Amino acid sequence: MYIFICENSPNGILTGVYDAWSLKIEKNCSHADIFLLSEQPDNYELFNEFYTVIPSPIKAEKVASTLRRKLGQDFYDKILSAILAVEFSSKKKMDKANAVYQTIVTALHSPHGAKVLDHLGNPYIYRVFELSRATASEAHHLKGFLRFSELKNGILFSRIHPKNNALPILAEHFTNRFPQENFLIYDENHDLAALHRTGSNYILADASGINKELLLELSEREEEFQNLWLTFFESIAIKERTNLPLQAQNIPKRFWNDTPELSRRLH
Repeated sequence: MYIFICENSPNGILTGVYDAWSLKIEKNCSHADIFLLSEQPDNYELFNEFYTVIPSPIKAEKVASTLRRKLGQDFYDKILSAILAVEFSSKKKMDKANAVYQTIVTALHSPHGAKVLDHLGNPYIYRVFELSRATASEAHHLKGFLRFSELKNGILFSRIHPKNNALPILAEHFTNRFPQENFLIYDENHDLAALHRTGSNYILADASGINKELLLELSEREEEFQNLWLTFFESIAIKERTNLPLQAQNIPKRFWNDTPELSRRLH
């Protein structure tokens, strides 16, 4: 067995797919003899060959380009969503890197192509399906619940706390929606930031050293608008008909802290 240990990121796992496929050709072995991991193994078993994958944006883009060209954008989006998913369950499940690799292998070798994603009886494909669904669902929520605030320097800023790494999906969405705005989306849970400059594409950056105090300095106009919005929100509410369980059903409580009108109800 040839085991590839990948960084748990799109670049890391897609580079692993590239390296694994290259080794398959070099060794003339079966794809079934190859296994990808997105984390360090608990132990290094005898008679297995281990390879540490060094993330390469060039290799990752080659894989991404191949998937988009041969299997379509929707297939690639689902693979990316699966890679971005974060597992919190202590229950041992199939490693997502290997599920992604074997799903890609199946799709590229099947006459059904991208439609293999409907074959949920395949354990690899089902694993990709459940991971992709988790990330896509959270990204869908955040596209509606994410709030921007204007900082003193004029940049639109939003702070989010997603379970999964939905930031790349959100960054692409808001880049297309607000191409003429300078904005920053800060994922505090994963210490990542998406930065967008007017007329440019977004970039993702490590935000572990970000100055959080600067992100609290709102413009005067923003403070006025927030006060007006909160006043409006409270004035149209009918206290006797307040239904917190229904609000929590429509907007899950884990999103409340990043929503001005609801965050006050958590404190």
